[in-house]
Amino acid sequence: MEVPPDGAAAVTRTRAPAPVPVTVGVTALSLLVLALLGAGIRNSFAPQLRLDAAVSQSLYAGDDRVPALDVLLEVLTAPGLSWVRVAVFLPVLVWLVRRGSWWTAGWLVTAVVLVAPLTSLLKQYFGRVRPPMEDGGARYESLSFPSGHSSGIATLVTVALVLLWPSVSARARRWSVVVGVVLVVLVGLTRMWLGVHYLSDVVGGWSLGLAWTLGTALLFGALPGGRAALR
Repeated sequence: MEVPPDGAAAVTRTRAPAPVPVTVGVTALSLLVLALLGAGIRNSFAPQLRLDAAVSQSLYAGDDRVPALDVLLEVLTAPGLSWVRVAVFLPVLVWLVRRGSWWTAGWLVTAVVLVAPLTSLLKQYFGRVRPPMEDGGARYESLSFPSGHSSGIATLVTVALVLLWPSVSARARRWSVVVGVVLVVLVGLTRMWLGVHYLSDVVGGWSLGLAWTLGTALLFGALPGGRAALR
C-alpha cells in the first residue's frame, strides 16, 4: 500500500476543520455588528438615528395603503414568525430522532426555539420603541430592536443551509445560498415597508440570528465533520 508523503497527510488533516475558523469569524463579526448597533441606540448616536428615520420614511408603504397590499406584506413577512420555523423544522426533527441523530436534533431545537426568547430579552434591554407610523409601529406596544422577524428568518435559513450543506452538490449549495439570502432580505424589507421596524432593527435581527445559529452550531458540532453534522 502506497503511503502518502507527510505533506499530503498534513493537508488532509487541515482541510477538515476549515469551516470552523470561517464560522467563528462570521459569528464574531455578526456579534460585533449587533453590539455596535445596540450601542448606537442606547447612546442615541445621531448619524445612526438619522439614517434609520430617513430609510423608514422612504420605504414605508404609507398609512393609506390599500388592504390588499397590507395582506400581501403580511404574507411576505410571515416566514420570520416563530410558528413558521416550528412548522418547517418539526418534520425534520422527527426524522432526526427516528434515525438517532440526537446531537443534531438538540442543536436544531436549541437554534430554532431559543432565538425568539433571546430576541425578546434583547428587546427589553435596549428598550427601543417602534417607528411612530400610525398604521405601522405605533399600533404595537412591543419593542423594536432587534427585529424578531429578521432574527427568525436568519435562523431559519442558516439552519437549513447547515443541514443541507454536507449532502448537496456545489451547484445546489450556491442556489440554496442565493434563495436563502433573497428570502432573508425580503422579510427584512417587509418589516420596513410595514413601518414596524427601523433599518438598525432589521440588520440587528439578521446579525443576531446568524450569530446565534452559527454559535450554537459550533457548540453542538453541527458543521461538516462535527458530531452533529448530517452524514
